[in-house]
Amino acid sequence: MEFTGSHILSIAQFQRADIERVFQVADTMEPYALRRKVTRVLEGAILGNMFFEASTRTRVSFGSAFNLLGGEVRETTGFKTSAISKGESLFDTARVLSGYSDVICMRHPEAGSVAEFAEGSRVPVINGGDGANEHPTQALLDLYTIRKELAGRGRDIDNLRIAMIGDLKHGRTVHSLCKLLCLFSNIQLILVSPPELAMPESIVEALCAAGHKVQISEDLTESIVSVDIAYSTRIQEERFESKEEADQYRGRFRLNQSIYTQYCEPNTVIMHPLPRDSRACANELDNDLNLNPNLAIFRQADNGVLVRMALFALVLNVADQVDAHARDVIWHTGR
Repeated sequence: MEFTGSHILSIAQFQRADIERVFQVADTMEPYALRRKVTRVLEGAILGNMFFEASTRTRVSFGSAFNLLGGEVRETTGFKTSAISKGESLFDTARVLSGYSDVICMRHPEAGSVAEFAEGSRVPVINGGDGANEHPTQALLDLYTIRKELAGRGRDIDNLRIAMIGDLKHGRTVHSLCKLLCLFSNIQLILVSPPELAMPESIVEALCAAGHKVQISEDLTESIVSVDIAYSTRIQEERFESKEEADQYRGRFRLNQSIYTQYCEPNTVIMHPLPRDSRACANELDNDLNLNPNLAIFRQADNGVLVRMALFALVLNVADQVDAHARDVIWHTGR
């Protein structure tokens, strides 16, 4: 794809070479993300961070990524503080706010809403999650994490064995990740969920059409025996009609150190898009896993900054200019 000036709305835009380009640029961002260097390549540029659905990591990660490239961030959070609450259309909002920004990141609770917004925007729009539909940057950072975790073992993404666990019906992160995996070879997936929260059939069909082996299961322990990655997701309470309905499924697939030791291979990587639900009724990933070196959830979150920096650099066409605007860090970073 041509990155310069493009919207990033869906995984469907990417070919394998595009993903490799994003990852190549992300690798070069590490000195800046780790505060070893400072770059001002986007000095004067403005990111419009528009989040109409609750977010911590994604919103702050996008803002931090833009700041680390030298740009400034303006934020809108929630419907009540925006003109949308007064009946303004997404098109009108896009036309106005794109006049104040050089690039916009948007999250919205309705599927397809970010693409609708992009139709009215005069600047590139990046999808920060649209309902239960897609979360393309999360999928890219997940795949980037998988690549980095497996690289130390002399492996790559081809021939990956992965279990996806939890709310696979509403989990946009696993939807987008599965679409990315269709671009690779010989993937084995075990999809672990209650039947009511199963992966959408269209995604399963796409995986099979790509030549991948897909297994459906309701049993956590038998599903994590021979995998490289155990990817857990939370019950998406906000997608259910009531908390009581979501509570029916909460806590069914809990992974703790005892289960990990008994059933997983010694180097199985544990991933989760966060936030993990640590309440006693859910506890998807127990706190006793926190010292497990294969718990990659915080490295995963860190990688989000690298990938989002890479996307900004590519979309705004400065990927080859970052180092030219660099200098050393002069403050104590504690890293």
